[in-house]
Amino acid sequence: MKKINIEGMGCEHCVNSVKAVLEGLGATNIEVSLEGAYATAEISASDEEIKNAIEDEGYDVTGIE
Repeated sequence: MKKINIEGMGCEHCVNSVKAVLEGLGATNIEVSLEGAYATAEISASDEEIKNAIEDEGYDVTGIE
């Protein structure tokens, strides 16, 4: 399970967009928190792949745990 801190999400469209990106990377058990500015997911992609994919959508990844 990874926690991805994401800046720049402002609405449900943003949440759905981030969720779609993570699904595209093969993630499961995805939860995206607009209020908390993070997503959690079971994902095997590298941190760099995750960061690049989310940032390509226009959001800033500030950390991955």
